[in-house]
Amino acid sequence: MDVLVERCAGLDVHRDSVMATVRVPGKRRRQREQHKRAFGTTIAQLQELGEWLQGFGVTLVGMEATGVYWLPVFDVLERRFECWLLNAQHLHNVPGRKTDTIDSAWICQLVEHGLVRPSFVPPPEIRRLRDLTRLRKAQINERGRAIQRLEKVLQGVGIKLTSVASAAYSVSARAMLEALLAGTTDPNELAELARGSLRGKIPQLREALANRFELTHHGVLVSGLLAHIDALDQGIAALDARIVEATEPLAELVELVSTIPGVKQRNAQVLIAECGIDMSVFPTVHHFASWARICPGNNQSAGKHRSGKTLRGSRWLRQALTESARAAARTKGTYLASHYWQIRGRRGEPKAIGAIRHDILVAYYHIARDRVPFRELGADWLARRHSPEHRARRLVRQLEALGLNVTLEPAA
Repeated sequence: MDVLVERCAGLDVHRDSVMATVRVPGKRRRQREQHKRAFGTTIAQLQELGEWLQGFGVTLVGMEATGVYWLPVFDVLERRFECWLLNAQHLHNVPGRKTDTIDSAWICQLVEHGLVRPSFVPPPEIRRLRDLTRLRKAQINERGRAIQRLEKVLQGVGIKLTSVASAAYSVSARAMLEALLAGTTDPNELAELARGSLRGKIPQLREALANRFELTHHGVLVSGLLAHIDALDQGIAALDARIVEATEPLAELVELVSTIPGVKQRNAQVLIAECGIDMSVFPTVHHFASWARICPGNNQSAGKHRSGKTLRGSRWLRQALTESARAAARTKGTYLASHYWQIRGRRGEPKAIGAIRHDILVAYYHIARDRVPFRELGADWLARRHSPEHRARRLVRQLEALGLNVTLEPAA
C-alpha cells in the first residue's frame, strides 16, 4: 500500500495518558521504522510530546476524538503540527486485539496510507465562542427546570396559577411569590398583585390562589428556587455580554444571519459558534448539510433503497435550528412558513421542521460564504417556480385523471 505521509504520528488519548506512535522512513528502501512512547496529559508532558514528535520531523498527527480529553492535546500540538481529529467510528480494528499501543499504531498506519479523513475543527476563537454559547444554553435549560420545580411546589400547595395565567413564572407570579414569602396567604390580596393583561382575570385568580402554603416548609423550597433562578439570570446576562463582546468583530455577520426568518441574535451567535465562519472547508452546501447531519442518510443495497435515518450531529446546533424553524413557521408571508405548511400537510410536523432546519442551514452557508443578507423568495414561490404552461399541463393531467375532458381557451 502506498505511503502518502512519510513522517506521521498516531495518538491514543485518555484522561491521564497519551500513547504515541511515530512512523518514519527506515534505513532501507521502502522500509518503515516505528517508535512508541507513553506520555502524561499535563501541559509539561504534552510539551515534551511535542518535542519528541518534532525530533522525528513529524508533519501530520492523528488522534481519536475521545470525550473532551483530546482538547488540551490538540490545543498544544496544533501550534506546531498539522493535527487531524479522527472519528472513532472510522478507526475500528480487528476484534480481540486492543491495547493502547496497538490503537496508536493503527491510527498512525491509517494516517500514513490516507485511509481516514479529518473531522472539521474550527479555529481556537470559534471554539472559545462555542464554549460560551453552550454554557449559556445549559444555564437557560437549567433555569427552565428550576421554574418547573417551582411550579411543582405551587401545585402541591393547591395554587393553580398556570390554570389562569399563560406562564408559570412572570412579573405577576414573582410578586405573588414574594408576598407568600412575606406571610401573605389571602387569595384576594395575592390576586391584586396581578399586572398587565392578567388583571382582567382577577376573579379567576382569587379562586386559583386559594392555598395551604406553610412558610416553615414551602417557604424554604420557594425561597431556595427563587434564589437559584436569580443566580441563573445573572449568569445568563453575564454570558450574553461576554458573547456580544466575543462576536464584536463578527457583528456584521451576526446581523446578516439574523435576517433569516426565525433567527434572532442568540441563535445567530449559536450558528456561528457551531458552524464556524469559513465555508471554504466544505466543497458544496450539500457537504455542509451532510457534516451537520441535517439531511437524510443513504441506505441502499442490491438496488433497494431503505429508510435513510438521519445521523446524529451536534445537538447544540440541532436545538438552535429547531427553535429557529418553529419560529420561522409562525412568520407571515415568508417562503419558510409556506414551505413548512406545505410539507406538514403531506408528511407531518417532524418532517416539516426537518425541512425548515435544512433551509435555514443552507441559507447560513450562503450568507457566511458570500456575506449577503437573506433573500426572501415569497410565500408563493413554490407556485411561481414553474412556468404558467407547466402548471397548466399539470392541472390538466390531474383533471383528466378524474375522467374529465379539458379544453383550454385563453382569457380575454
